Amino acid sequence: MIDDHSGCVDMGDDDGGRVDLGVLGLLGLAFLVLKLTHVIGWSWLWVTVPFWGVFALLAAVVLVALISAATSVAIEGRVARG
Repeated sequence: MIDDHSGCVDMGDDDGGRVDLGVLGLLGLAFLVLKLTHVIGWSWLWVTVPFWGVFALLAAVVLVALISAATSVAIEGRVARG
């Protein structure tokens, strides 16, 4: 749809330029500010956990599922062979 006032195309997704960080994003930002202002003396690894922690947890769950599936297939193969 074309806006009559400016001649620009309106995509219908006008969010006013806001960025939605979410809870983990806000927590990570808070940790970052606290680290840079020397309020906390944590390692950078722990400060950045809210940004990458969910992906690491998901990767660990997938890895455990793959190992479990491979073990199950190997056990079934041994049982079938007798």
